[in-house]
Amino acid sequence: MPGRVDIEIENRHDRWRYVCPMGHRSWEPTNHHFWCKLCANHEDDDGTFDALLDRKTDELLQREEVRLLTEAGPYDGDVDRRNSV
Repeated sequence: MPGRVDIEIENRHDRWRYVCPMGHRSWEPTNHHFWCKLCANHEDDDGTFDALLDRKTDELLQREEVRLLTEAGPYDGDVDRRNSV
């Protein structure tokens, strides 16, 4: 998929830039979507969501539009392979 955004999960700058739709940095990738600890603390929210908010551009990036990276390599290699050209 052209134009995918690389997000380094452990990078402090990326954690400030890419947030859950409610603006929290406490998100984690899980099972091909995302989960936010602060959102999950609300009684009416389970904390799961499908897109990260880019605070720089105000754009919502769907899971398929990003490549999550860790020091060990891609977080979801199967998602990345499925969405590659």
